[in-house]
Amino acid sequence: MMPRRFLLGVALLAAGLVAPAATLAAESPAGYVIVVSQETLADPAWGKVVAALLEKHRDRSPIAVTWEGSPDEALETLAEHRPRHACFVARPDEAGREFVEAVHRLCRRIDDDPYGDVLWGILTGFDAANALAIAETSAPLVIQRVTAGTELAMDRVVEGEWFCELTRNRMVRKVAGGEAREERGPDDTTAALAARLTDGQTDLLVTSGHATERDWQIGFRYRNGSFRSGGGRLWGVDTAGKKLPIESNNPKVWLPVGNCLAGHIDGPDALALAFMNGAGVRQMIGYTVPTWFGYAGWGMLDYFVEQPGRYTLCESFHANDHALVHRLVTRAAPGDEEGLVHDRDVVALYGDPAWEARLAEGTCSFKQTLTEVDGTFTLEIEPLAGAKSFAPVNTNGSQRGGRPIVAFLPRRIGEAKVVAGEEWKPVITDDFVLVPLPPAGHVEPIRIVFQGLGPDG
Repeated sequence: MMPRRFLLGVALLAAGLVAPAATLAAESPAGYVIVVSQETLADPAWGKVVAALLEKHRDRSPIAVTWEGSPDEALETLAEHRPRHACFVARPDEAGREFVEAVHRLCRRIDDDPYGDVLWGILTGFDAANALAIAETSAPLVIQRVTAGTELAMDRVVEGEWFCELTRNRMVRKVAGGEAREERGPDDTTAALAARLTDGQTDLLVTSGHATERDWQIGFRYRNGSFRSGGGRLWGVDTAGKKLPIESNNPKVWLPVGNCLAGHIDGPDALALAFMNGAGVRQMIGYTVPTWFGYAGWGMLDYFVEQPGRYTLCESFHANDHALVHRLVTRAAPGDEEGLVHDRDVVALYGDPAWEARLAEGTCSFKQTLTEVDGTFTLEIEPLAGAKSFAPVNTNGSQRGGRPIVAFLPRRIGEAKVVAGEEWKPVITDDFVLVPLPPAGHVEPIRIVFQGLGPDG
């Protein structure tokens, strides 16, 4: 009997949804695997989303696998191919809290270590047309313009502004080529935030504060307006009750790092769907539950914003996930287990995981360089900020700082042997290396040398 993924390729080809060069072959390992339910694929509009991903990633030998009862049915295919990326295409009625949890757990089961084994994302949208627009977005996004509803390390970005959620009228603006300066902001920041989205002034939006599946409440300690959603549309409502429609087409990413429920897709009026459909969001993370501990959300800033240009948004999400799991398994922070377990499987990454969105290169507190010579890898870590090189850059939020150093390997190397640097207790899996953060005040370079011992090493 032909494998299901091959039958899927034949079906898509017959329907005219896949060019012959992008059929779902099984002869060689795939670097990109699409996981989709049979019901979703049977919908011609959603079948076009799968076809668009196959075409966009044809240089990665993409394949797709369907499931009927649970995405766990894709485990065998994922374990066989060990792809770099896995994209879970899901209709919004499939992409709820339980689905996010299932994807997290599935992607840690591909091999025997406790860490995630593939860079994954869930591609959905308000409808198939919205999902197709996300799937067809291919040009990398280099983030220049940042807007935030919470304090941010503005010395790490090219330009932008943040509005304080704690203190009325407090804001910080940075113009390209200049220094970040504190200014007096408006009493109600709703119109200013809405304008920055609508006028195309934003590549990255960062938010915190109270939220539900239907709204983001902009002020945390003072009365402010809100962003609201319904039917795939997004609008602001200021404190006077004025409605401010928000429509934007420029591709952007959204990090609701401290918002409860912003990533929970519980129906067509969900806030996440409105940001995707109405505000041009192509990738985002978000809690599917109320957040109180904060490690999985706020840590995105430690990797994505405060190490500008080093990681894509997808890589930042997974680096932070590796950091969370490492903290759990090593019991590095006694007493935090309940919070870490709470955060472990409840934050979603939405969008095509192989689409590249990253900050423009900027100031980093340390340099990390990974090289390979004849199968021997060397990770060199060079402090750049003296005694502050490994100190927290910004402490706004919860569970900030202390994140380990993570470098993704260029290919899977199987098991590994540490040649030098064992004293730093590195964790080396088949596709990344993690080094616990040096102690405060450390100023000497660090060197980790290791060799891959597996069939790919």
